[in-house]
Amino acid sequence: MSKDDFRRLTLQKKIQKLYTEGTFVVAIRYYTYKVNLYLLGREYVEVFYNHKHDRIDKIEFLNQRHSRMKFYLDQISLTEI
Repeated sequence: MSKDDFRRLTLQKKIQKLYTEGTFVVAIRYYTYKVNLYLLGREYVEVFYNHKHDRIDKIEFLNQRHSRMKFYLDQISLTEI
């Protein structure tokens, strides 16, 4: 599945795809979110869970230039990104 195909999926279908085909890597805290990082194929995907509202607010591909990268790199080594 291409990135564009994944982006077009509904939130529920993205969740299902990640939980059935993805591999959980690590979780971080980021402001009001718990962000779970998954490896799906060769791409890293972030799942933003909002504790206050008990829901997943968004799922998106990891942006390597975002400041969140420092939180991930403090815990693990992300290869091939």
